[in-house]
Amino acid sequence: QLQASGGGLVQPGGSLRLSCAASGPNFDYHAVGWFRQAPGKQREWLSCINSAGSAHYADSVKGRFTISRDNAKNTAYLHMSNLRPGDTAVYYCAAKRSSVYLYDRSDYDYWGQETLVTVSS
Repeated sequence: QLQASGGGLVQPGGSLRLSCAASGPNFDYHAVGWFRQAPGKQREWLSCINSAGSAHYADSVKGRFTISRDNAKNTAYLHMSNLRPGDTAVYYCAAKRSSVYLYDRSDYDYWGQETLVTVSS
């Protein structure tokens, strides 16, 4: 089970950190991904971190978002900086027991509930 949190209202140029807390064993064997879905748009893959701690990013967030994990806390994070109004969306975390990068929503077995990020002045 995954629990996403950390969303909120932030001004353009600001930062937020989303958290994805996992319950259950062997979190460190799982790849974790972050997705978002803006109104009227399809769910978009943003980033993934594999079980070794290496990460990949979508071009839309590369250089602004950083994914990380703390296996001791069974938690993954998405640090978002230089936020833009176009980043406004509901954000989701997902996980799957895997050592590889996972890019498609169908690759993941577990999903957290949404957390809303609104970027507005």
